[in-house]
Amino acid sequence: MDGNSRWARERLLPRVMGHKAGIETIRRVAESAERRGVRVLTLYAFSTENWSRPRDEVDALMSLFSETIRREVDELSRRGIELRFSGRLQELSSALQDQMRQASERTRVNARAILNIAINYGGRQEIIDAIRELAREGADLSKLEDATLASHLYTRGLPDPDLVVRTAGEMRLSNFLLWQTAYSEFYSTQTLWPDFADADFDEAIASYQRRVRRFGARPEEVPNRGR
Repeated sequence: MDGNSRWARERLLPRVMGHKAGIETIRRVAESAERRGVRVLTLYAFSTENWSRPRDEVDALMSLFSETIRREVDELSRRGIELRFSGRLQELSSALQDQMRQASERTRVNARAILNIAINYGGRQEIIDAIRELAREGADLSKLEDATLASHLYTRGLPDPDLVVRTAGEMRLSNFLLWQTAYSEFYSTQTLWPDFADADFDEAIASYQRRVRRFGARPEEVPNRGR
């Protein structure tokens, strides 16, 4: 979800207004994904590196997260969407942790789709935390297999993403889902996140559907496209 600050700067607005506009885009994109049959949508809301931003900006973001959860949880529940959170949640404020826990518990029975919010998330940190958890469990790390590590990630139980979309022209992973995106397709658009609309979503999906996903095989050995 890149481009909030640039969007605000181009309009001579405070940076927080860009983040507020970005929150509105989350609602639109979640609805667009639902209409298009996307079963799992993960949004990168706040990285472990984002704590280095100015304190007032971080405080504003945390307030926005809290306000958005409170405002949206009823609607998500009504639409049958499960809300999950991935990251080092224990490092967030106790009030926000409680709010996220309650929202997750309230929507846990929903089965239409999953909206996963990556907050205080870092891909390297996720892998480290998974290995530490395995070590505490007494696992023999010399015999560690892919499935075992995956079952200890923040995203345990979720499928690996088929498509990663980056807005604002960004072309890097930025420490996002490093393990899970091994075979994901990537799509980058110059559109800033607050301006990301249905047409942009459709263009990203159309690009994905034109791809040949090989998973290490030769092109002639892969009969299906965009799968």
